[in-house]
Amino acid sequence: MSQRKLTPGEAQFLRKSLSEDYKVTGIRLREGEYQYSLAKAIASFQLELHFPDVRELARRLYGEERANDIQFIRKIQTILKKMEKSGIIEILAKRRPWDLQRYALSSFKFQDSDKNQVVLATEQEIKQAYGLLQSTLNQQEGFTTKKLSGTVKSAILSLMVMISYGAILWGLLQPVINPIVFVPAFSVAVACSVLLGKALSEI
Repeated sequence: MSQRKLTPGEAQFLRKSLSEDYKVTGIRLREGEYQYSLAKAIASFQLELHFPDVRELARRLYGEERANDIQFIRKIQTILKKMEKSGIIEILAKRRPWDLQRYALSSFKFQDSDKNQVVLATEQEIKQAYGLLQSTLNQQEGFTTKKLSGTVKSAILSLMVMISYGAILWGLLQPVINPIVFVPAFSVAVACSVLLGKALSEI
């Protein structure tokens, strides 16, 4: 699965949910029932640092046909809403208005209404998810720094191109073209234009 960029809020939520202890909930989480299956599926997505929508959950659990069944999707959404009210999951803000709502576990450990302790990820899986989260955030930070550096470089090159082209234009408007001004200005303009093209392609 391709990893989408995490927002600071999403990264903070992941850290919190990965470190949460047992949370008491008001519904049953028994293996084989919808609530448990959905919680387990959300956990598997979340360990990949991904927050699934209802179609992604249905697709992973029940296949493509069920994921395209509107009535079934509505049924799953109703169950997810009950799970949200019980504090098992949270509904995240949409990235874009036309997106489906995304879901996230508030913890990977729960005490359900039958007083059963339900663990949705092993300590090893949680540890691996922490490592993946840190690695992803480091990559994103490096990409942001590189992008900022590229933007500054492009701005400087753009300024140099404008100055050199200005010098060329000024030289052409003189009664006698001075090669001492014209040739260096032309060389700088060409070189900076090439470098600017490369810098813009890397941003």
